[in-house]
Amino acid sequence: MTTITTRTVEYPADGLTMIGHLALPAGVDRRPAVLLGPEGTGLSDVERRRADALAELGYVVLAFDLHGGRYLGDPEEMLARCMPLLADPDRMRGIGHAALDVLRAEPRTDPDRIAAVGYGTGGAVGLELGRDGVNLRAIGTVNALTTGRPGEAARIRCPVWAGVGSEDPIMPPAQRVAFTEEMQAAGVDWRLVVYGGALHAFHHPPVDHTVRPGVGYHPRHAQRAWRDVVDLLSECLPVPEDLVSPSSATR
Repeated sequence: MTTITTRTVEYPADGLTMIGHLALPAGVDRRPAVLLGPEGTGLSDVERRRADALAELGYVVLAFDLHGGRYLGDPEEMLARCMPLLADPDRMRGIGHAALDVLRAEPRTDPDRIAAVGYGTGGAVGLELGRDGVNLRAIGTVNALTTGRPGEAARIRCPVWAGVGSEDPIMPPAQRVAFTEEMQAAGVDWRLVVYGGALHAFHHPPVDHTVRPGVGYHPRHAQRAWRDVVDLLSECLPVPEDLVSPSSATR
């Protein structure tokens, strides 16, 4: 396994002190980088492990924070924070840009080779960075079929990959259609993968707190979605093969 190093980084965003997780691959040279966004509950060990797995593949990775170092396990508290955020593209962009500035400032980061990958609210933040015209090499999202303000998707400058569960009541078929119509009308290079039988947050291992109805883990599709994310990065943001760790392909 490739040796990696990790550290906690603090930075201001959305009126809060965010606490992100930075994972660095072995070596001292500049590498392509990934901005990794969490579900609406916030940054947890799940995203930290994903960041570490991507670092093993040779990427500099910042798993960014949404809630000032807090993990919102109570569904009502999470919704009270996330619903206004999801309704405010400028706030999402502010959170994304603040994290992106931290990632770009890391000396190991190649600032011209950055992708955004996110889950739920973190994926919506990545999409808003794209709609804001940020120079990204790829945007990958799971459970984040959000649509933006009219016409702004035309500013997306990279391929977009999106994954969703077929039985996800939070991202229903009508929302899938609206998202794909927005991407198509904007001329975006887009892909949508629908994972049969999967609910919302199907990629996230079971948690020890109450979850919203329609949320459930699907281990087989979780593995498939991870491989799809890795394939997207391999296509749009390749790294030298000698930095790839076989164990990372199964996170």
